[in-house]
Amino acid sequence: MKPFFLFFLFVSILSLSNGCATLPNVSEMIDEAPNAQEPRQIVSSKGLLSPEQSKAIMDRLKRSVDPTDILERYTAVVESVTESPVTKGNKVTLLTNGQAAYAAMFKAIQNAKDHINLETFILEDDEVGRKFADLLLQKQAEGVQVNLIYDSLGSYSTHTVFFQRLRNEGIQAVEFNPVNPFKTHGHWLLAHPDHRKILIIDGKVAIAGGINISSVYSSKLSGRKNVEGAPLPWRDTDVQIEGPAVAEFQKLFLDTWQKQKGPTLSERNYFPDLKEEGNALVRVVGSTPGQSNRITFIVYVSAIMFAEHSIHLTNAYFIPDDQILDAFTNAARRGVDVKIILPSTSDSSMALYAAQYNYSELLKSGVKLFERRNALLHAKTAVIDGVWSTVGSTNMDYWSLLNDDEVNAVILSHDFAVEMEKMFAMDLAESDQIQWEEWKKRPLFPRIGEWFAHVFSHWM
Repeated sequence: MKPFFLFFLFVSILSLSNGCATLPNVSEMIDEAPNAQEPRQIVSSKGLLSPEQSKAIMDRLKRSVDPTDILERYTAVVESVTESPVTKGNKVTLLTNGQAAYAAMFKAIQNAKDHINLETFILEDDEVGRKFADLLLQKQAEGVQVNLIYDSLGSYSTHTVFFQRLRNEGIQAVEFNPVNPFKTHGHWLLAHPDHRKILIIDGKVAIAGGINISSVYSSKLSGRKNVEGAPLPWRDTDVQIEGPAVAEFQKLFLDTWQKQKGPTLSERNYFPDLKEEGNALVRVVGSTPGQSNRITFIVYVSAIMFAEHSIHLTNAYFIPDDQILDAFTNAARRGVDVKIILPSTSDSSMALYAAQYNYSELLKSGVKLFERRNALLHAKTAVIDGVWSTVGSTNMDYWSLLNDDEVNAVILSHDFAVEMEKMFAMDLAESDQIQWEEWKKRPLFPRIGEWFAHVFSHWM
């Protein structure tokens, strides 16, 4: 959320109202979904498993946790709206901050032998961006084909010279939906950004989540300060995945390349034979604009609706629609432990006010809200019922849910959920709980700010 974003945002509002767009009715989808008792079919490294094999895997997973509908009824709903399968045999490594994510990315890039596919919202011409560029150019010179998709809006402040240098040395680069009207095929509208962050190495390793290519994720300081004036570090999360699920990330990347009419890709082994690397079940969920394609929204709402024990969610820009609000409040009222960690400081004060507009309804229903201190929270993660986890690029705001290309990894694994809970507990220890008795006594001025931000929430 940079100053140039606000400029384009208000220009776009003059010609586009995403308030006319709608999100799918998840309750209707649940009612129309196939019988949850039908066996869920799972894809292994050798192909589609039989219903009996798939059932045995899901039964084993169910025995690892307390009883929950998150494994059957939820899966039935998601499978009714997406062709992306559940894949078995994946190794999933949690990358809890920018330093860990960049270390994993640099190592994976250095080990690349065939190709590197990188899709990102922001690629900045700063210390980290130049380090990535130099390494990518080195690999291209070694004969590894590098293909890059960068979003025009997110990377707007990066000069074209930066990208031309990459192209001059053989890297194939696509600017996603140019927003500069002075560029060829450019336009003013912000109706469809690419908010995904995906790195794929040799079709065998994928790294995805919320982390862009920018020094703010690796440095100790973000440029923002807390109320005491102390600089804040950024706090974000990625995952590294090895195994059959990598092919699903690859499909998304290549589909975007084709839709953006990118140059003909060099002949490479984009879909190598993949072996099982671990024990996690993974579904890769991609969303694109259009009511029937808001898959990450359906995934989140249905998972919350089917939760039976706990929902522990962290989100950077929390401006939920009524369905998400109802799902959270209903979960809390039926006894689910709902904890949500949100930013105490944001790079968008409007987004922060818009999030706080919903605090009262959530708190009164029993949802426990926390604001992360000493960091600029940018993560988009959740863990539910000790077995369902997601890490991705999807914010719970209207712009992300309605207009962006997004991608989340959904991981079904008790062991990985334990790691997610540890990360959540670490953030919780660095957060302040919002108490209803204190919140309802807050001054008039912030209430006005919350109301004003809520009026414009569909454009955030």
